[in-house]
Amino acid sequence: MVQGVGFRWGAAREAWRTGVTGYVKNMSDGSVYIEAEGTRVQLETFAEWCRRGPGAVDSVEINEGPPAGYTSFFIEH
Repeated sequence: MVQGVGFRWGAAREAWRTGVTGYVKNMSDGSVYIEAEGTRVQLETFAEWCRRGPGAVDSVEINEGPPAGYTSFFIEH
């Protein structure tokens, strides 16, 4: 549960900084969902930021899947 701490904007800034593509969105249960693509190093750096976040983060669950071919990182509203 990370809503209310600017997590989506922070995640977007970190994705832009590291070159990760994909998107972030708030979920109705108060969690945040991210799809991210990049090199292994980019994704590890991004995941480490997600574990810290701009505020308290309860947990991070990572699941690998096939690439979707994102060309940028955006915040879904």
